[in-house]
Amino acid sequence: MTDSLQKLFSPITKAAGQAVGDYGMIEDGDKVMVCLSGGKDSYTLLDVLLHLQKRAPVRFEVVAVNLDQGQPGFPKDVLPRYLSELGVPFDILTEDTYSVVKEKVPEGKTTCSLCSRLRRGILYAHAREIGATKVALGHHREDILETLFMNMFFGARLKAMSPKLQSDDGTNVVIRPLAYVPESQIIAYAAAKGFPIIPCNLCGSQPNLQRRVVGEMLEGWEREHPGRLNNILRSLTRVTSSHLLDRELYDFAGLSAAPAKGDRGFDAEEYPEREFLSGLSELTMLG
Repeated sequence: MTDSLQKLFSPITKAAGQAVGDYGMIEDGDKVMVCLSGGKDSYTLLDVLLHLQKRAPVRFEVVAVNLDQGQPGFPKDVLPRYLSELGVPFDILTEDTYSVVKEKVPEGKTTCSLCSRLRRGILYAHAREIGATKVALGHHREDILETLFMNMFFGARLKAMSPKLQSDDGTNVVIRPLAYVPESQIIAYAAAKGFPIIPCNLCGSQPNLQRRVVGEMLEGWEREHPGRLNNILRSLTRVTSSHLLDRELYDFAGLSAAPAKGDRGFDAEEYPEREFLSGLSELTMLG
């Protein structure tokens, strides 16, 4: 790796390593199935995991898996050739979910939800079949924040993407090692690396996705107020349940007056610059 490429890759691996450690994503003896779509994020994820495989204090396997969804013009030779040259074990699955999505989703409606559900079921089943203990996805910082605001704006729910979670059926553990990584770093690295990108003919061809609108909003915030997205991400790691409104999360009804040393509930928030910079450093996302 050239010096210029290493400069682009280092902050990504540092942030990913921090996330893996913070959430215990990978353990000794794991078999990590990397879901490789052919996009910049999953290519970068694979590079990161191969890098960590050589340097992590635990031993784990990496296997790449791509799902050929039957999209017209899908270049079937690209990923097998790329992965063979890289020397990475891989499986190519073939399921025509493209036709199912086009049939079921009315013209002009968003295809992402159904497409994602079908793809997830196939990949989870394959993970069980090959004995994978972790399923790695390439979602990055902006994916997590977009999901947060999508759920707030359109679902009236305070919910983002978990960096590590158990699948609904309890048989798979999903990890997102790029959770702390800004998309801009991935874009720069992918361009310099020259990955053989495979465009998506379903969600990638929809111009008016609400997620894209939310993404543009976040881009504008970061452009006008550098560091804002770091702060939003960090806020998800510092939740004060008593200052939200969820009665299931906090027992408001059970509260009663009692002698105390002082009431700080209405104190003004403090934003010390030193703590702010320290938080950014912890997430390894400076710059």
